[in-house]
Amino acid sequence: MIIFPIVIVLSVVMYIYYKVAILKTKDRLTQAYFNAKSRICLGLFISFFGINQYVFYQTKISLFVGIIFIFLGILQLVRGFRETKHYRNEWKRLNPAD
Repeated sequence: MIIFPIVIVLSVVMYIYYKVAILKTKDRLTQAYFNAKSRICLGLFISFFGINQYVFYQTKISLFVGIIFIFLGILQLVRGFRETKHYRNEWKRLNPAD
């Protein structure tokens, strides 16, 4: 299953990209938006890492650890999507001409 390592690496790269983008911008709203996007990437990383570990080892311990990772990853994904939606709407409210 080559797809899991590819998604894991891409999500880590995008997580680092958004964290660096936070450092480059001074606008607090944009920083919060980038932080929400990085949270989505972190959730993808944690979820796919848990799936990959179970597929690779297929033991009871890896199943339990994988379930915990998937659960935590989904929590990060949901929070990231909600924050992204909120900050995008807030940006549209503050910048109606753009």
